[in-house]
Amino acid sequence: MESFRTSGTCCREIVFTVDENDILTSVRFVNGCSGNTQGISRLSVGQHIDDIIAKLEGIKCRAGTSCPDQFAKALKLYKENKGKPREE
Repeated sequence: MESFRTSGTCCREIVFTVDENDILTSVRFVNGCSGNTQGISRLSVGQHIDDIIAKLEGIKCRAGTSCPDQFAKALKLYKENKGKPREE
């Protein structure tokens, strides 16, 4: 399970799981607009993370970002760090 602290959105954290084939298996937004974040979650689970990033990256709401954009950033960071040891 991965965790990403957001910036510039009502949602303060995104918790997600990706399988060995880079398919999103679960996602949960902490805070944020419940209906919107549930919609993003349901549409994203089962999708390849590259497809999710392509669809959500750059969506703007407040402060030049949005919950979908922050999710794309979280997935990009996950890809960059995949296979690297975690800092505790």
